Amino acid sequence: MDRVYDDETLQAVAEGVRSVCRAFPDSYWAACDGEHRFPWEFYQQLAAGGWVGLAIPERYGGGGQGIAAAAVMMREIAASGAAMNGCSAVHLTVFGLNPVVRFGSERLRDAFLPRAAAGDLHVCFGVTEPDAGSDTSRITTRATRHGDTWRISGRKIWTTKALESEVVLLLARTDPGAAGTLDGLSLFLADLDPDHVDISPIAKTGRNAVASCEVAYDDLPVEGWRLVGEEGEGFRILLHGLNPERILVAAEAIGIGDAALRRATTYARDRIVFDRAIGANQAVAHPLAQAHVGLLGAWSLTLDAARRYDRDEHCGAEANAAKWLAAEAGYFAADRAVQTLGGMGYATEFHVERYWREARIMRLAPVSQEMALNYIAHNVLDLPRSY
Repeated sequence: MDRVYDDETLQAVAEGVRSVCRAFPDSYWAACDGEHRFPWEFYQQLAAGGWVGLAIPERYGGGGQGIAAAAVMMREIAASGAAMNGCSAVHLTVFGLNPVVRFGSERLRDAFLPRAAAGDLHVCFGVTEPDAGSDTSRITTRATRHGDTWRISGRKIWTTKALESEVVLLLARTDPGAAGTLDGLSLFLADLDPDHVDISPIAKTGRNAVASCEVAYDDLPVEGWRLVGEEGEGFRILLHGLNPERILVAAEAIGIGDAALRRATTYARDRIVFDRAIGANQAVAHPLAQAHVGLLGAWSLTLDAARRYDRDEHCGAEANAAKWLAAEAGYFAADRAVQTLGGMGYATEFHVERYWREARIMRLAPVSQEMALNYIAHNVLDLPRSY
């Protein structure tokens, strides 16, 4: 059953995205995942329809829509069966350039936003480091000024889509005297110049159509105008991309849950054991109903967080809460789908094992469930900080 939205614009977005996704069945996504092949055909169809630039301002050729519309788009992509392989192909363009939209110079915006809106520019995020993880204050990647140019050296990890990307939003320390703090970090939109950048894919459990990479930067030259915002303000600027990221990831988790639930309920209606459909058994029916309720609640919270962001209201608590709830709901739905199908749930034929593998990611990224709860505990419940 198609999802119905209470807003004409959101409903139009949903129907438009569905029309693209229908051409890419589960078999396409299973093949991309199995072959570790980027879904270029899908990406190009989305770009041709203007969907990749949905949230980029109209003056730069984008759709001028907010994070609420983008959340609907990402949910529909995931729910089509594309799951994270489909979403990860596009979502960094959707939200990743938000710091450039808000804080970039006019030269920086003019140079990159129209290309991103057209789908011609692929971008990745370079923040996490092997020895820093969630503790951004420990970032050691260094940017050193040489006249009008910066030189950047260091290592980043879990950089999604680095193999396909031309540029990276790269967080580096420009003030070594502020080491161990969130001060003295600056954000750059840098080229992934192969003469100075080495990219290595990380072998992983799922979402293998879009690689996650370790990236080493060796004296990478970055022109001064590629600095996003003010020097030393990189972490604060980056925060403007974190809430939309949590909201979109929540929508993606819900979409995976939608896909898994659709497969599970179809199987539960059709599978006959002991002369009746297994869906007649409450041990099967109740968990699926619980999964549906969880996804409904998670979507309400996600959409509330998105609308708050679009109204330029504080939404850190709502974004973190939505990410936590959606990750739990999406994974529960995928896990119950595997259980409903029994042994066939572990086979690749019905695709729920792929949904299950990709739903598991959402409990880890872009922030762990524990860190999301830490945010709520400290910033909402006013409990002492433990980290």
